[in-house]
Amino acid sequence: MNGAQDMGGLHGFGRVEPEPDEPVFHAEWERRAFALTLAMAKPGGWTIDMSRAARESLPPVEYLSKSYYEIWLAGLQQLMGERGLVTPDEIAAGHALHQPRAAGTPLRAEDVAVTLGRGGPTEREATAPARFGPGDRVRARNMHPVTHTRLPRYVRGRVGVVEAARGCHVFPDSSALGAGENPHWLYTVRFEGRELWGDDTDPSVSVSVDAWEPYLEAA
Repeated sequence: MNGAQDMGGLHGFGRVEPEPDEPVFHAEWERRAFALTLAMAKPGGWTIDMSRAARESLPPVEYLSKSYYEIWLAGLQQLMGERGLVTPDEIAAGHALHQPRAAGTPLRAEDVAVTLGRGGPTEREATAPARFGPGDRVRARNMHPVTHTRLPRYVRGRVGVVEAARGCHVFPDSSALGAGENPHWLYTVRFEGRELWGDDTDPSVSVSVDAWEPYLEAA
């Protein structure tokens, strides 16, 4: 979706200033927000794409005024609320007020390390040959879906070159809607900086983007 989260290539936000020796978490509550989001996905029954879509759906003013893990926490509250796992008065109170609703299989403490180590593999068996190959010129579709997509806004309508085919993977646009995995071929596409931002761009700049086949057309 076109929202505040799609900030790549936009002007007015200043330079990216990496924090030297930045810790993974700046406070204990951030660690807990991260852990709760991962732990609740299994009993809550949502995918990583649904989780991303929930965070993206926050109003722009709210999204831009929150810190990274405040956004994660807001997305978690939305996902749990949609499934009746928490109520607005419980969120306001900060603790349970009602009989808990039965959920799916919980993530047990002893399974956390194995689950994190395994991750969530997305590669699937290909059901059709790849449409594109390394060296092919492609154009990113100028699309503006109102739901989740992984195609950055700043490359839409721009021409790039396929660097590699990465296999067939779960299509996030479908997964975020609960419409199934709908696997498609995934490609790494290189876009020259001048193609994206004009002739004044440093000629040495290029950006590589992983893009699913439905995002692309032959150039």
